Amino acid sequence: MTISLTHALVTGGATGIGKAIAEALAKAGVEVTICGRRKEALDAVAQGNPKIHAMTADVTDEASVEALYREAEAARGPFDIVVANAGIASSAPAHKTSLEEWKRIIDVNLTGAFLTVRPALAGMAERKRGRIVFIASVAGLKGSAYVAPYVASKHGVIGLTKSLAAELLKTGVTVNAICPAYVETEMLEQSIARVMEKTGRSAEEARQNFAEFNPNHRLIKPEEVAAAAMWLVSDEAISVTGQPVAISGGPL
Repeated sequence: MTISLTHALVTGGATGIGKAIAEALAKAGVEVTICGRRKEALDAVAQGNPKIHAMTADVTDEASVEALYREAEAARGPFDIVVANAGIASSAPAHKTSLEEWKRIIDVNLTGAFLTVRPALAGMAERKRGRIVFIASVAGLKGSAYVAPYVASKHGVIGLTKSLAAELLKTGVTVNAICPAYVETEMLEQSIARVMEKTGRSAEEARQNFAEFNPNHRLIKPEEVAAAAMWLVSDEAISVTGQPVAISGGPL
């Protein structure tokens, strides 16, 4: 597998899937800018890895993202890989979901994904090279109870993927989405804690409950998602664009 691109942006790069993707790209020789809101967590990932560069940014803030692009690209050249990974989740029945919570989820997961990639589009098209990868979810491929804002946001990300792929079809830039099922991440740990609080189940019982939602009844590891991302940004995946790639452990 060959990756000829040289500078990647990975949002939400301090933990979980983002961290695994950043480390895989750096191992392949790519300069990687990771961003998020928590400086200490970002610095911990970058520490000791000269290929990973930590910067704070808020993907829901247009000015913050634009400042990130200016500083990172001045230091390491244009982004030719953008991985829009930052995301949040919560759960509640739809009739108990406040407008504030709906907007919070949509702002990070969908508007944040758009703001993350928008500054890269014109330059990638002009250079006729680039890879955009959205981290969506199997929730973007089907419906799930009690997570209406999250499901809506991830369906939106897949729609955005297909639209951008169509726009960039003749430029050499590919746009794809990875759709994992439940992954062993800090976000899942938060979900497990909520289940424990609401139901009284043990951590192990809650964890197994999430695993059973995956078709193969096992949780996915972040490194499995990173492996898919590495293929999508490789030279060999030039003909793959506009695709939601499910990492689900079986048919949905």
